[in-house]
Amino acid sequence: MKLVVSLTAVGLCAAAFLVLGAAPAHQPGAWAERFRAADTNGDGMLSREEAAALPAIARHFDEIDANHDGQITVDELRAFHVQHRAERFKRIDTDGDGMISRAEAQANAPKLAEHFDEIDANHDGQITVEELRAFHAQHRAEWFKRVDTDGDGKISRAEAQANAPRLAEHFDDLRL
Repeated sequence: MKLVVSLTAVGLCAAAFLVLGAAPAHQPGAWAERFRAADTNGDGMLSREEAAALPAIARHFDEIDANHDGQITVDELRAFHVQHRAERFKRIDTDGDGMISRAEAQANAPKLAEHFDEIDANHDGQITVEELRAFHAQHRAEWFKRVDTDGDGKISRAEAQANAPRLAEHFDDLRL
């Protein structure tokens, strides 16, 4: 249960980074739809004013707007998401070998260390980016399925309130 809460918290904090970059397989296009809905003038980019409809993106607007033209493109959003994930991994991987050892996890990411054996799919004592992605994808899908009680592929406000109170607290920030 702690893992689900942790993953939920990470997901909520990183909502801006998840937009378009990693839409769950069971909801293809959901993030693209939010981007398009916020893009009120239909130019395929978000101005600062349009980004206000997506509060997490608005808070990081200047960081996401890589070319500083006052517009966020889908490519800039994806690049920001990829960069953020890579930076987080590098902070944990202190020896820079591209893998996280048990010692690195214990020293730099206690929650990760708690689930080290579950994440280390090949049981070689190292967590790779691929193993971490697979673990998160599996747990996101399982969490989503538990929260989406009617099985329609969407989480309604009522489902969030009943099954994911932290998500319910931020429900309006995550949708248009």
